[in-house]
Amino acid sequence: MPTSENPAADAAEVETALRALAHATRSIDDPRQVYSVLGSLTSAVASLSQSLHQIAAFHDGPAKSGGWVAADSAQARSTSYRVSWELHRAGEVLHQASESISNAHEAEAVLRYHREFPEHGAHRTAAVDQGLSL
Repeated sequence: MPTSENPAADAAEVETALRALAHATRSIDDPRQVYSVLGSLTSAVASLSQSLHQIAAFHDGPAKSGGWVAADSAQARSTSYRVSWELHRAGEVLHQASESISNAHEAEAVLRYHREFPEHGAHRTAAVDQGLSL
């Protein structure tokens, strides 16, 4: 469960969730779920972009002025600038990705699927009712 106070723990949880999503989207059994997945991904990618900009902002200011990075070391200052630059750049790339996903989400709303789909979990219930299990 997200802590909103421990960025390392929350990032690890996001990693696990995204790995599960990558696994779950290997095959789409019910295309009606695509719309909600795209909506969630739009928000998630926008939040990731924001997080990267915020971490970069730490390297822009507090990391240097707060004594986190050795001010007397040119290599440390250079590295801090590099971290900031790369994170801001990644944040902008993800901002663009979020907009693209949002556009796909809007387009997906227009699609109508013309096939009956079983309710989620219907196959499992039928198998259990017949005495079958894994």
